Amino acid sequence: MTSDRPIVVLCGGVGAARLLIGMTRVVADEQLIAVVNTGDDMVMHGLHISPDLDTVVYTVSGQVSKERGWGLEGETWQAMEMVGRYGGQDWFALGDRDLGTHLYRTDQLQQGRALSDVTGDIARTWGLGFRVLPATDNPLRTKLTTVDGDELTFQEYFVGRSHDVAVSRIRFEGARAATPAPGVLDAIANAERVIVAPSNPAVSIDPILAIPGIRDALKDRRSSVVAVSPIVAGDALKGPAARLLRELGSEASVAGVAEWYQSIAGTLVIDSADRDRAADIEAVGVKAVTADTIMVDPAASERLAQTLLTVPVGDPMNSTDEPG
Repeated sequence: MTSDRPIVVLCGGVGAARLLIGMTRVVADEQLIAVVNTGDDMVMHGLHISPDLDTVVYTVSGQVSKERGWGLEGETWQAMEMVGRYGGQDWFALGDRDLGTHLYRTDQLQQGRALSDVTGDIARTWGLGFRVLPATDNPLRTKLTTVDGDELTFQEYFVGRSHDVAVSRIRFEGARAATPAPGVLDAIANAERVIVAPSNPAVSIDPILAIPGIRDALKDRRSSVVAVSPIVAGDALKGPAARLLRELGSEASVAGVAEWYQSIAGTLVIDSADRDRAADIEAVGVKAVTADTIMVDPAASERLAQTLLTVPVGDPMNSTDEPG
């Protein structure tokens, strides 16, 4: 760290949450700002559910379920069992403790508070000292069209269909009318650097970029935006990122990720397994840096965070070496 200016991390779900664990070890709380995707948000059983926001909070607080990677540790499921008994929708599992978060969020939103303010309450309650900001306070919904012509919400695709259907198109409902949440654009403009977490480009990062003003703000400082590839050796560690890239006409590789992000990021950090693709990345005008990007434990997350903070920025085409 060379200044006290903010470090901004654009976040999806699990991968971003793991990276933030490392970030909290090397960045002061008052400097760290997580801008989180809300395209996955949904209303179910009358409750406003924000899966990526909650995954970030639960994971960094150390309370996420280690078995599932989402939801809370020590969860019970009696409420959903009752919903199923009545014949209601129980395909999207909400644990009894997790329901408390959604009940509080929904109540506060109905009282007229903004999602960003309520998210701040939730993050502080779980002991997070850094700022967790939804990308927008306005409704934003990721919609995926299958090759058969069905349009699904993200959760219908990801959970209801087990992300096992081919997709031909993705759109972000509400994006044009949305505005960045208070503080988001200022954070990006004033940051020492912006990190794009190893989240799914198509359904975790693109919803953030679809909000008017955010993509342009990143373009304005592209040379100091550092992205982490969620693709390692041609596949995603978890989830449908690689398949979605292919289905949407991109290469499911670090080169494909570089092309996806080339307008907003001057540097792409790739795993050491993809070192031989560095020239392909630089061919699209993005600097390639290799490192160990698989976050097997908090120590590995910390090492990756340190790499992201120390890799030289400002010259988009310089080095493919691992930072020393």
